[in-house]
Amino acid sequence: MSQKLEFLAGDFVVYPAHGVGRVEGIETHHIAGQDVTLYAITFEKERMTLKVPVAKAKNSGLRRLSSRDRIKAALETLQGRSRIRRAMWSRRAQEYEAKINSGDPVSIAEVVRDLYRGTEQCDQSYSERQIFQAALERLARELAAVEKIDESKATERLEQVLKKAA
Repeated sequence: MSQKLEFLAGDFVVYPAHGVGRVEGIETHHIAGQDVTLYAITFEKERMTLKVPVAKAKNSGLRRLSSRDRIKAALETLQGRSRIRRAMWSRRAQEYEAKINSGDPVSIAEVVRDLYRGTEQCDQSYSERQIFQAALERLARELAAVEKIDESKATERLEQVLKKAA
């Protein structure tokens, strides 16, 4: 049973629920009488290693880093007008979490844009700040990996785009 490996050790990948990670290696484990080939992916920030079966990688949403064009589209999204629906906060929070966990940089940028509050408006609830921070970190990590810069520089760049748009 040979499977085509889409990723190699050292590749940066995006796992929707955790963001950017690095493939540390490809391992074969004997599980329930079968050999299973797994990607071992480390997420530095969370100090976590995730093992994803090669056969299930695509279904799990595991993907390569976004193209520069997709990142550019995400940055353009940040410059748009925020669209906050008048739904209950719990419903909006669920929608924001779903967008963050989709792993799509443009969807994550929408969350960042919609929850961004400039320094003059600090009327944000704790949960709004938590979701905003999670989305900003997720987007910054992918931007940093694509642009080959460190995460703090990527965060600064995102904040500059947000301030200009505000």
